[in-house]
Amino acid sequence: MRVLVTGGGGFLGRAVALRLVGLGHDVTSAARGDYPELRALGVRTVRLDLGDSAAVRAAATGMDAIVHAAAKAGVWGPREEYERANVDGTRHVVEACRAAGVPRLVHTSSPSVVFDGRDHENAGNDLLYPARHEAVYPETKAAAERLVLGANGRELATISLRPHLIWGPRDPHLLPRLFERARRGLLRIVGSGRNRVSITYVDNAAEAHVAALLSLAPGAAWAGRAYFVNDAEPVVLWQWLNGLLARLGLPQATRRVPLGVARAAGAILETTWRALRLAGEPPLTRFVAAQLAASHWYDLAPARAAFGYAPPVDGEEALRRTVEWWGPRVRGPGGE
Repeated sequence: MRVLVTGGGGFLGRAVALRLVGLGHDVTSAARGDYPELRALGVRTVRLDLGDSAAVRAAATGMDAIVHAAAKAGVWGPREEYERANVDGTRHVVEACRAAGVPRLVHTSSPSVVFDGRDHENAGNDLLYPARHEAVYPETKAAAERLVLGANGRELATISLRPHLIWGPRDPHLLPRLFERARRGLLRIVGSGRNRVSITYVDNAAEAHVAALLSLAPGAAWAGRAYFVNDAEPVVLWQWLNGLLARLGLPQATRRVPLGVARAAGAILETTWRALRLAGEPPLTRFVAAQLAASHWYDLAPARAAFGYAPPVDGEEALRRTVEWWGPRVRGPGGE
């Protein structure tokens, strides 16, 4: 199968591309940067901006499927950047599928598209989009997911996957920020510290995308739907985070902040960053505070029944691999 992976140079996209190559598929990565290491591993690479509809259409020509993993992540930044990457970029991918006759599209979404600030425990596909999102990232990802699912039809089968908190070796987002804040003594437990969450080891997330892709076809019963995909069992968030920090010899989070206080602080920081046009992102936002305090874990049964998703890497093995990769980078060459 000839597969185009958008964002193939990114954390998840790279894992998906290499998994497909390992299975013998002809894979092309489409990304803004150049990734010679992917070419060395058997992945074709093209450089493009998803905002360029003609370039996206050209990259899609001749493909049997597209895995759309590219997105602007994070919780802070100009709205227009999120709109361009997440909404316009996804629209261009859908249009390219139709124009080039690509019959399969797997889209990477996020559970944050349905996060409403409340606890979601063993939640399933009946969760609705909230009337209002507290950050532009989930808002634009929800709009993108609607575009993808709305495009499902006789000639194009689409599916949207919602991996939660992707982590592991090479993670450029979640773990580096966690380690840096821990090192500086800035981590605080928000809320009770007993909240349970789903997390997704990167190879498990990649497996979900590949399993969905290989089972997808126009007319499939599970096409046109969104599925939560994550590790087999949820974790107690702060217990898990502190366990990972301990294995790496980093300071653990022990001080607690009530959710109400954290949300108030987030609101103040957001206002300050906007008013003063400060660089970077605030150390805390209302959305992040709610995410850190709430339980949000999801039922794998629908994904298992639809396309046979079964996380291949268990929690302990995933931790072992992650500590092995991050250890030298966190401790430094001297091991401290």
